[in-house]
Amino acid sequence: MKLANEYSPFKAREPEDPVFERTAFTELDTSSGDVAYTSSHPALLLSSTSWTEDEDFSILLKALIEYEKLVVSGQKLPSLVCVITGKGPLKDYYGKQIEQLQLKHVQFCTPWLEAEDYPVLLGSADLGVCLHRSSSGLDLPMKVVDMFGCCLPVCAIYFNCIHELVRHEENGLIFRDACELTNQLKMLFSEFPNADSKLQQFRNYLRQTYQVRWHKNWDQTVLPLLNQLLHRS
Repeated sequence: MKLANEYSPFKAREPEDPVFERTAFTELDTSSGDVAYTSSHPALLLSSTSWTEDEDFSILLKALIEYEKLVVSGQKLPSLVCVITGKGPLKDYYGKQIEQLQLKHVQFCTPWLEAEDYPVLLGSADLGVCLHRSSSGLDLPMKVVDMFGCCLPVCAIYFNCIHELVRHEENGLIFRDACELTNQLKMLFSEFPNADSKLQQFRNYLRQTYQVRWHKNWDQTVLPLLNQLLHRS
């Protein structure tokens, strides 16, 4: 509801209702407190950036232009809300490009989020996109770590060591250009919001993986310290 109050892509498409509080994605039954997705809600695509030359957002824009053409041609695909968070020197440059697109089935939102709102948005998104290319070929994008921590599947652009973080066809997909990204968006959203979709399989994998990692880390790191304290007392 907070984003719906500030940004038009999150606002409800339906007319106001005295019983339901709606956004573009969800509806709250004020009488029962139940929350559910709206019947034809868009998919939420998320990327974050510092808006520098290290990330070429023209790749994402080209892919979304092609995605729009697929929807217009009659492909069974959801509309998209593309949220790109962050601040940086090229934000205005790409903002002007986005304004000129005037797409009907893809809406853009470029907010600056408070620290407590960012993980909530990550957990609510359907797919993350990472355009980080390491100049050294060695550093891994922390934004993907954040996304995986919220069990958000990721499409990431290829560079030398990205496979150490994004394992193609396991927890996400790796692309090399706008054409590959378009095809991945088409494949991942063709079954949206089917619970048995490839996108949901990635999310389930991340949930299982991170749950195991947390428990394993606890056993290896915290439990020995607790045992030491117990033996001392």
